[in-house]
Amino acid sequence: MKTFFSALLVLVVTLPISALGAQGISIDGKVKYPQGFSKFDYASDKAQKGGQLVLHDLGSYDKLNPFTLKGTAPAGLDELVFETLAVPSLDEPFASYGLIAKDIVVAEDRLSVTFTIHENAKFSDGTPITPEDVKFSLDTLKSPAASPSYQIYFQDISSAEVLDPHRVRFNFSQRNRELHLIASQLPVFSKKFYTAHPFDASDMTPPVASGPYLVKEVIPGKAITYVRNPEYWARDLNVRRGMFNFDTITYKYFKDQIVAVEAFKAGEFDFMPVNMAKQWARDFDGPKFKRGELVKETLPHKNNAGMQAFVFNLRKPVFKDRLVRKALSLAFDFEWTNAALFFGQYTRCDSFFSNSAMSAQGLPSGLELSYLEPFRTTLPPEVFTAPLVPFSTKPPASLRANLLQAKTILNQAGWVVKNGVLTNSAGQALEFEILLVGAGFERVMEPYINNLKKLGVRVHSRVIDPALYIRRLDNFDFDMTVNVFGQAQSPGNEQRNYWHSTAAERKGSRNLIGIADPVVDQLVDRIIYAQTQEELSAACKALDRVLWYGYYVVPNWYLAQHRVAYRTIFARPEILPLYYSPSQALMTWWLLPENRQRQ
Repeated sequence: MKTFFSALLVLVVTLPISALGAQGISIDGKVKYPQGFSKFDYASDKAQKGGQLVLHDLGSYDKLNPFTLKGTAPAGLDELVFETLAVPSLDEPFASYGLIAKDIVVAEDRLSVTFTIHENAKFSDGTPITPEDVKFSLDTLKSPAASPSYQIYFQDISSAEVLDPHRVRFNFSQRNRELHLIASQLPVFSKKFYTAHPFDASDMTPPVASGPYLVKEVIPGKAITYVRNPEYWARDLNVRRGMFNFDTITYKYFKDQIVAVEAFKAGEFDFMPVNMAKQWARDFDGPKFKRGELVKETLPHKNNAGMQAFVFNLRKPVFKDRLVRKALSLAFDFEWTNAALFFGQYTRCDSFFSNSAMSAQGLPSGLELSYLEPFRTTLPPEVFTAPLVPFSTKPPASLRANLLQAKTILNQAGWVVKNGVLTNSAGQALEFEILLVGAGFERVMEPYINNLKKLGVRVHSRVIDPALYIRRLDNFDFDMTVNVFGQAQSPGNEQRNYWHSTAAERKGSRNLIGIADPVVDQLVDRIIYAQTQEELSAACKALDRVLWYGYYVVPNWYLAQHRVAYRTIFARPEILPLYYSPSQALMTWWLLPENRQRQ
């Protein structure tokens, strides 16, 4: 991508009141779709409405507000029922188009953005969406009533100001190249509804919102059903054309992935993303696949893979020492795991921005080096002298050599084996628990645990149900776990939630590691406030190196495609998006005519 202009340029497309067009904005002022476009390319004019879609989720749910910290919301609620001011284009990395906001204007000084609310926009109870609702939504998400993640994400939006019956202005505390896009991602709530029903209430009252679906039936612990709103205000907008084609969408709940796979093969639901290599290789087979009733397929994508990893919780004293974390990382044998357990399907994560141009390559130089240079005396020497290369057991390396190196490092850090147990000078054993959700990951962890035991480390894994797992992560109540730090095509404010010290002790944040490092803080700020593509890329790569050689995680793996299985009841557009999740693609599919009447 070309270097961004030093001044933030924003394309503004103002539409006549009668138009059903969308407002396009981007980081660099360029958008793919012109004023008056009819639909996104990855949607189809051939799509037809009707029929029932049945999906699945794991665990359970106990609330109907996905924006609060306490409890677990059902699958689909935020995507199907709630809407944002604008929606991202799934075939552009840095662009969004207006939905509730039909017009978006960024101030010349880049310290505010003004949204004009679409005159047809309304909530499911028929009340119009107003600037007061938008202001209420921002104020609510920045309040203690909402999950702390939103307070962090919208931190640089200082206030919302109602200008007139149709316009609201967001004021920024400082310039930020993507802040107008962040502002456009604000979910809009009904002030009337949440005045009558407190935002952080834990009841099961179906919410009033503006999305294409309504909550139809709630069966906690078992299922939830959404019904397409026949009065949906945006059904003819170009950013919605050809999408959300199912009359009803039901999510059935299962206790674990193994049971869910068998339920899928038995016909209990219609579409299933698959995240376990063994299941993909061995379990998606049988008579229905041979007869063509079920299909498994890989869907290519260009998503930034980010980092999946075994995560150390630095709040635990046992993980405070970087050398200890390095030694524990050496005990993971990815090559054996990939060959023996994953059928060679995965690629090792070699960056916190894996599969992306933002990942650090070679040694630092140029602008990237200049960002790191002020911290040379405080950073590990490897940041400047070694490229990012995961520990490997490929010849001439070996697991035995890695474990011997780990033993030496642990001895240097003051840990020695006494009576078969790794112990420090205070007589404390090196021991911890790996917290897992779903039994499928146990077979991956067992070889790693066995390798650690060879070093004298006492470690075991524990599998708990999804609702309890989420609660424990929100409260940082774990020693080690598995987590994915997903990355956008254009990294920005979410980095503060992942790595910044302000998020380290804020319950519900995604700084699961507990990083509180002033160097990391400054590099995160460089990402957020970068003014050009060159500055953004250099800052991401500099942060990548610092995180990598902090040994905060044991890098896992990624797959540059989506694995999905589904019943052969669908038709779909000819063009796939580029940057998407399986569920986003599914919302552009539709049921074949003979399948729309099934019960």
